[in-house]
Amino acid sequence: MVEAAPETVVPPAPRPLPGKIAVPLALAAGLTQLLAFPRYDLWWLAPVSVALLAAAVHRRRALAGAGLGLLAGLVFFGPLLEWTNLHTGMLPWILLFVAESLFVALLGAAAAYASPLVDRHRWTWPLLTGLLWVGQEAARDRLPFGGFPWGRLAFSQGDAPTLRFASLGGAPLVTFVVALAGGLLVAAVWRRRGLPSVLLGAGAVATTVVGFLVPVGGGAGQQPVRVAIVQGNVPRLGLDFNAQRRAVLENHVTGTVELAGRVATGQERKPDLVIWPENSSDVDPFLDPEAAAAITRAADSIQAPILVGAVLRGPGENEVRNAGVVWLPGQGADESRMYVKQHPVPFAEYIPLRNIARMVSKEVDRVRSDFVAGDKPGVLDMGAATIGDVICFEVAYDGIVRDTVTAGGGILAVQTNNATFDESEARQQLAMVRLRAVEHGRDSLMASTVGVSGFVTSDGAVHQETGFNTPGVVVAELTPRATRTLATQLGYWPEMVLSGLAVAALVATAVIRRRRPVPGTPGGAGADPAPLASAPPHTASTPADEGDGSRTEAG
Repeated sequence: MVEAAPETVVPPAPRPLPGKIAVPLALAAGLTQLLAFPRYDLWWLAPVSVALLAAAVHRRRALAGAGLGLLAGLVFFGPLLEWTNLHTGMLPWILLFVAESLFVALLGAAAAYASPLVDRHRWTWPLLTGLLWVGQEAARDRLPFGGFPWGRLAFSQGDAPTLRFASLGGAPLVTFVVALAGGLLVAAVWRRRGLPSVLLGAGAVATTVVGFLVPVGGGAGQQPVRVAIVQGNVPRLGLDFNAQRRAVLENHVTGTVELAGRVATGQERKPDLVIWPENSSDVDPFLDPEAAAAITRAADSIQAPILVGAVLRGPGENEVRNAGVVWLPGQGADESRMYVKQHPVPFAEYIPLRNIARMVSKEVDRVRSDFVAGDKPGVLDMGAATIGDVICFEVAYDGIVRDTVTAGGGILAVQTNNATFDESEARQQLAMVRLRAVEHGRDSLMASTVGVSGFVTSDGAVHQETGFNTPGVVVAELTPRATRTLATQLGYWPEMVLSGLAVAALVATAVIRRRRPVPGTPGGAGADPAPLASAPPHTASTPADEGDGSRTEAG
């Protein structure tokens, strides 16, 4: 009698972490990511957050990964964006942070789906983690209504050596490096075979520390110029700052005139140019003679051009523009030197689908006139220097800032109005200015109505930072530059390549999943290279004991 050849039995699929562990890990991922951002600034927690979420979703079904990603996103974005509910009520804030959290849910689903690729080729885990984070942010930066890039991993790295990677590949590369470090951490904790955990952990640290070797700074520049920021403050914080627009304008005039007085008495050197913040003149100076006269008085007193943040009526009925206007001493406004904000904020500066939006919240009716977008980069000749003007939230958008630099901006000026928010929002925005300064090798500044204002040199360091909800005038020397960093030259390519590789990794996962045999059936394509003859066929193994198996638990 001929004996039948024994069948090669595929052992049960490796299992994910139990739910009672995965759920707390996802919650901890959101919390640690929050703590990495201003005001807390524990930047080193960003890779830890990435690692926690990666561990929570590994080997789960895509839907379960999405649920865990959503939990992490809610814990992160809820407190991070809490400043949006200070004066508009709870509902708009909830809608915003839930919408942002859905992208983290997508990330969780994608990471869970890609688990077979990780289990077959464990070395891919750190790379895959970095790629998926870049892809998630690329989508969130654009969708819907032009996207909302707040809370990118890169924006948490203001004090970290990883910030320096911005000069090579912008915010996408910084995010990739941070998430790569997180992937190395989770691989170090999860894995016992292959590379020792201590080496993987050391790799995570090295990935971060190597940032110190990346050169930053804009290189040789032009003659330094003295720049003054006037932070006039507002009588009251809140949405009704518009009702105080005459007082706000007068505050900025007064601050400039007082600076001129200090110059006249020799207490301060005369600035070459002055920057006022967004909304420093919500009275249209082209239509209101009193507003024009007040700004002219300020410019004539200081004898330097002023970049005025103004709200201008038109071009159509119920339309306005958010603009930076150069005001010259002895001449007044130069309409040829004006920048109109290119990316008005949906549901704040204009209302898409207004009738539908009103059903959600009647607060939309506070926006009586829709802001019209400009179509040119903010490059303004102010005599002593060419300023690259960026208004408020535009600093979060890679393309707008880059276009401003490539069009000739020698110094970046971010005009903003934080009177409707709080100090945490201002500090989150200042962190973005720091990244942009390094990314493009430009000395930069942020001028706010209420703070925080300050100067940022091309190495990302902050100087003469003002307080919040207080008037202030600060003056510093900045160096205009025309050089371009590698990040400026590469433009969208780092993000496109990294996002494309993320898609390729998911396609490779789909191929692996199609070839994978059903657990408990004779081995075939995708099975382990050798049967585990000594292992009980239905013994579940723990994640720490798994090697580089090709199958994962789908549930």
